[in-house]
Amino acid sequence: MSGAQCCSNPPILNPSSGAGHVQKLGGLDSYVSGSPNSNLAVLLVTDIFGYETPNVRKLADKIAAAGFFVAVPDFLHGDPYPNDDFCRIAVWLKDHGTDKVFEEAKPVIEDLKTKVVTELAKFDNFIQAAALLYPTFITVDDIKEVKVPIAILGAEIDNASQPELVKQFEDVLSVKPKIDYFVKIYPGVRHG
Repeated sequence: MSGAQCCSNPPILNPSSGAGHVQKLGGLDSYVSGSPNSNLAVLLVTDIFGYETPNVRKLADKIAAAGFFVAVPDFLHGDPYPNDDFCRIAVWLKDHGTDKVFEEAKPVIEDLKTKVVTELAKFDNFIQAAALLYPTFITVDDIKEVKVPIAILGAEIDNASQPELVKQFEDVLSVKPKIDYFVKIYPGVRHG
C-alpha cells in the first residue's frame, strides 16, 4: 500500500485543503465541514500528523457529505509530528499525550452543542458513539471503560496496534451488555 500515510510515508501538510474552513471551537483551531444546521455532529480526532493533512480533511468532507457537521480540532496545538525524523517520536509523544486530548475535547463538544442545531443538546453524555482507526496507544483497560457503541478498525500489518490486541478489544466488548460494537481487522492492510 504505497499511498498510505504513516511514519514511512508522512503526509504533506496543506492548511488550505478541503471544502470546509478553520474556526475556533472550544478555544482550538478546528477544521469544520458540513452544515451547522445538521442534527448530528462528528468530532474527528487525528493521528500524529494533525488536522492540516489533506486525507484527514477529505475524510471530514466525506462524513459531512453524508449529512453530518464535522469538527477536526487541532489537539496538537500547531505542533504535528515533523515529517523527517521518526527516531524522536517517543520524545514528541511525551508532550502530546492522550490525557490532554480528553480534557480539551470537553469544551470543543460544548461549543459544538451551541453552534450546531442538534439533538446533542438533549443529552447529558458527551458522545453517543465512537470509532477508532488503527487504535494505537489504546489498552484493554481503556476498552473495559467504553460505555457507548464503538467501531474498532485495525490493520493486519500493524506493529503499532497489532491484530492480536484488536482481537482482545473485541473479546472485552463481547461480554459488555448493552454496548453495540463492530471490530474488523482489514487483511493485507498496513497501519496508516
